[in-house]
Amino acid sequence: MNKVYLGIGSNIGNRLDHLQEAVDRLGLLKSTTVKSVSSIYMTEPVGETEQDRFYNGVILLETSLPPEELRRQCKIIEQELGRPDAYPRWSPRVIDLDILLYDEQCFFSETLSIPHPELHNRKFVLIPLLDIANPLHPLKHDTILKLLECCTDRSVLIRVREKIEIKKRESAS
Repeated sequence: MNKVYLGIGSNIGNRLDHLQEAVDRLGLLKSTTVKSVSSIYMTEPVGETEQDRFYNGVILLETSLPPEELRRQCKIIEQELGRPDAYPRWSPRVIDLDILLYDEQCFFSETLSIPHPELHNRKFVLIPLLDIANPLHPLKHDTILKLLECCTDRSVLIRVREKIEIKKRESAS
């Protein structure tokens, strides 16, 4: 099983409900278990600032899904929750699921970069990630705490919820 950290965010509608629904659906993926969810933080939008604030967090999954298949499943969940297939960069969104780290692997394709290329620049990912763990960034060779100490992002995060519920899978009889 691989340890995968996902960034999760929403800034449309009932943001907490969207985050909960995404966590629930991730927990139903084949060969995947939601192990932990960070606190949820209200954060300022990046890029297009004339939009509602985001609720952001980080999820720790254990999965045997390869990176591209996990990305595909995340895109399906996003679409099922109401995110259009095509959208302008930095636009408001019902749900956003980003693979941040996949074990200590580096993976690059046309559609996916792991570690996430902006991970070290975003407090809205670094702080919730530290709620769960302090893994090593495989390209920067620094821990998440060290990256946070060097981060130039000056945004302010406000904790709005301690945890999102992790629902246990029904065992098959």
